[in-house]
Amino acid sequence: MKTPIFDSTVDELSTLLEEGARATPRLVARFIEPMQGTLRRAQSKRHHLVFGRRGSGKSSLLYKSADALSKNGFAVAYVDLEPFKGHHYPDVLISVLLASLAKFRAWLESYDPPKSKWRWYRPWAKTVFPEKRHKKAALHDLIKQEMTQLQNQLYLTDNSKLEAKFESGAATKESSKVGASINTNLKLLDSSLEAEIASAVETSKNAETREEFRRSKIDYLHRKILDYHGIFSTLAELTGSHCFLFLDDLYHIVRADQPKLLDYLHRIAKGRNLWLKIGTIKHRSNWYLHVPQPVGLKIGDDADDINLDLTLERFSTSRNFLSQVLDSYIAEAKAPQRTELLSVGGLDRLVIASGGVTRDFLGIFRRSMEEARERLTKNPSHPRGEKISAEDVNMATGAYGDTKREEFHKDTLEDKGRLDEAFQKIRRFCLEKNKSNVFLIDQEITNEHSDLVQELVDLRLIHHVKSRVTVSARPGRLYRALLLDVSQYTGERKRRDIDMIEFWKEDREILRKASIIYEPSVSMQQLEEEIGKRDHAGKNGVGFQTQAQMSLNFEKPDSFGKQ
Repeated sequence: MKTPIFDSTVDELSTLLEEGARATPRLVARFIEPMQGTLRRAQSKRHHLVFGRRGSGKSSLLYKSADALSKNGFAVAYVDLEPFKGHHYPDVLISVLLASLAKFRAWLESYDPPKSKWRWYRPWAKTVFPEKRHKKAALHDLIKQEMTQLQNQLYLTDNSKLEAKFESGAATKESSKVGASINTNLKLLDSSLEAEIASAVETSKNAETREEFRRSKIDYLHRKILDYHGIFSTLAELTGSHCFLFLDDLYHIVRADQPKLLDYLHRIAKGRNLWLKIGTIKHRSNWYLHVPQPVGLKIGDDADDINLDLTLERFSTSRNFLSQVLDSYIAEAKAPQRTELLSVGGLDRLVIASGGVTRDFLGIFRRSMEEARERLTKNPSHPRGEKISAEDVNMATGAYGDTKREEFHKDTLEDKGRLDEAFQKIRRFCLEKNKSNVFLIDQEITNEHSDLVQELVDLRLIHHVKSRVTVSARPGRLYRALLLDVSQYTGERKRRDIDMIEFWKEDREILRKASIIYEPSVSMQQLEEEIGKRDHAGKNGVGFQTQAQMSLNFEKPDSFGKQ
């Protein structure tokens, strides 16, 4: 009898998992709601900031919401902000406005105004009223006109001293390129337009200019707010409904520019039946500034938040959701059932290794299938059995750590050095000083060092496991428990005597150790001195971990669940 892991449909499953590593409009049909009510809220008439770690399902939720709203007759624009990474204000705002208007214009081209309900009284009403047709055509032309002006602004040098004459050289050529892209049949969720605009901003050059004043793009944008009000008021009047602007991956925009971008869009949207839905990583973003004057979106007043992060603190909830997502891929591939491919211990280790992040869960599972196949090819009677085991997941997790590091460098252009140093300190504390997979941080610590720790959580290099921990040796203090990503110590437990704390168990004492408290502000030099003292004590027979402390067998029935 053929082993399920070698079934030909598993190859199709692997392909689907690889394609699903990046959220695209094609994955809308496969969408599974991460938390009850999130899809309904994402489609409501309220501004929202959608928070979640990279790969947690932000884009999938926004794609699904935009698709559903568009099918229900609402005006929708979906703009991917990643192509504008590194662009600065006000050019980044002009680019986003240009992409947004282009998407709304594309939606308008496909919009068919409803016919009159009074056909028996008005025979000519078998078609759309002439004024509706005229209003749609006029609005289409108005949007096109505003887009042309925005394109021109992209190629002008801001705050330059100008004289009377202006001639465009290379900029004109690039402008026509963007215009041609905009005039094609755009898909509402396609991000190729944003890439064209971003490329044009980077490559445009200005030719000779002769004027006698200083140009200010910001002043231009301020003057245009009323014009944009008019566009969305007309759009709402034409459709008799509301408009939705989806902005995905705000964290790619320079952090100092994020509040200004959101503030401008909020000023356009206010009172115009236009609703903003912004997806971003929480601690990599800055959506509101209150000094010297309020700028941006204030949560609670201007907008609400939707948090998609399923942490390891709610292990059962995360496990159930991730299992459903995996099952949807298995069903599409018509592959053997999950229980035929994956052991209970393997599933639980997958949840831990992924930190509850959907993309990481699926990516590690795909690599785990390859590890299991390799193991069984070498030894069909391998003692770990025919299913993907926890050790297969371990091997795959180690390789997947390279993917996380690449994404870390990609997402931290502005402060990569500080974050990398903060992570290396935590890694050394866990693996060399504390020799434990979990560490504690005082909840009352609020400084730049604790902020860096939280950013590392959002970057999936450490994971939240418990929000309220007390330590008997520190009465009156509350701590957060965090897990070093499994990829950082896979295969090193025995070599380094790592104490694997089983935080998911009901044992309340397991985390209440003063020895695992980490001080984020400690310097690397101080940490190395402490590690040296511990190593010296170890050589004298003090501080060694026992075999029982370092063992963690996910295949045992009592580790997470029964086999």
